[in-house]
Amino acid sequence: MLFVHSSPRAVCPHIEWSAGRALGEAVNFDWSEQPALPGSHRAEYYWEGSSGTGAALASALRGWEQLRFEVTQDAGPGLDGGRWLHTPELGIFYAQTDSVGNVVVPEDRIRSAMESAGANAIELHRQLRLALGQSWDDELEPFRQASDLNAVVWLHQVG
Repeated sequence: MLFVHSSPRAVCPHIEWSAGRALGEAVNFDWSEQPALPGSHRAEYYWEGSSGTGAALASALRGWEQLRFEVTQDAGPGLDGGRWLHTPELGIFYAQTDSVGNVVVPEDRIRSAMESAGANAIELHRQLRLALGQSWDDELEPFRQASDLNAVVWLHQVG
């Protein structure tokens, strides 16, 4: 999946072109207003591709500094999945994911965090949050929630 959480209106066609180039086919997104950032737009796009397509897609989009986005590539037989998050303030974050979408933190990263933190539990907590991409999730969450509000369908009884 590609989630464009916020993009300036003028950049939207360029985002489609960049994504289409990375995916090897023309794409058209169904853009809607992003309530969390007035004047910006959001879109979701389901894509399919070979291993490495998620990285190519994230790389194509990361040059648009005003963009907030997520790319997820599902794991397959013998292949890890991936998750790329981007915000203007933090840049890009990548994490390997397992078959159900959980972030996988490699053993060496955990050992490095433990060594760096020593006996300081607060520093260990900070290091693990960094390894999990928590700052990116924290920044993107209001945009995710605002887009969920658009998904509500109100039914009214007539008569």
